Amino acid sequence: MSVLDSKARARLPDSAFAYVDSTGRRRLPINDASHVRNALARFEQTAFEDAAARERARQRLLRAAKKHGIVPLGFFDGQLRKERQDGESRARAVGLKDLPRGTVTFLFTDIEGSTQLLQRLGDAYAALLRDVRTLIRTSVREAGGSEVDSRADEFFAVFAQARPAVDAALGIQRSLGERAWPRRAAVRVRIGIHTGRSKLTETGYVGIAVHTAARVCSAGHGGQILLTSAACEGLELADGVGIHGLGRHALPGLTEPEALFQVQASDLRATFPRPRRSAPTVRVSD
Repeated sequence: MSVLDSKARARLPDSAFAYVDSTGRRRLPINDASHVRNALARFEQTAFEDAAARERARQRLLRAAKKHGIVPLGFFDGQLRKERQDGESRARAVGLKDLPRGTVTFLFTDIEGSTQLLQRLGDAYAALLRDVRTLIRTSVREAGGSEVDSRADEFFAVFAQARPAVDAALGIQRSLGERAWPRRAAVRVRIGIHTGRSKLTETGYVGIAVHTAARVCSAGHGGQILLTSAACEGLELADGVGIHGLGRHALPGLTEPEALFQVQASDLRATFPRPRRSAPTVRVSD
């Protein structure tokens, strides 16, 4: 990268910098491709006056990257890490006394093909991710659930019972399917639901039930809602909603194969490939 001496820097207009603070100090030069790359790498180490200033600098930097034909994948990775940290902070801020204890139902979501979406959408991906999270949060809240954590393209919620979790999952899939996404992108989320006992500590839920729910989510496909047999036990579904047995599947990290069931509704996709990363299936009744 070429080094800007003081005279050359002084000759540059304010528009050649991603960030100009209220005192006129100019930071993160973006006058050419090499400086844009350097600004992308240094963005998270820059102290901004406030969130609005940070967002203005971010947008200016992304426009410069687009102008010079730079796809800032590493920059977005940093942004997602920051959002993950923010999500962890929000989760810690949730009043633990308000979260259900004992036997609860966990819901995990994960965006299918998120890396490909990032590569395709570039700087539009961050806004898409925020919109997806908003839709998920709305469905969880309306069903009476609580957000536990959100990391990059993953989301974790808890419910006192299984039926509200299924209602939330249906709401998520329906709202995502109704939304028109940038550049006609296909945004699909896999959802896993499991009921079990878990210990609620000052850092959140701890126990095999949490890991089981996460593994069930990972086994699914975009647009699919998977349940374990524990989540199905005594479950009464809304009219027009049913479940279909998919057999027992070995999931990573679990000692015994897990019986999986798919939630079905007339307005949702019904046919999917076999669960991902699973061992040969042992059929169980529906």
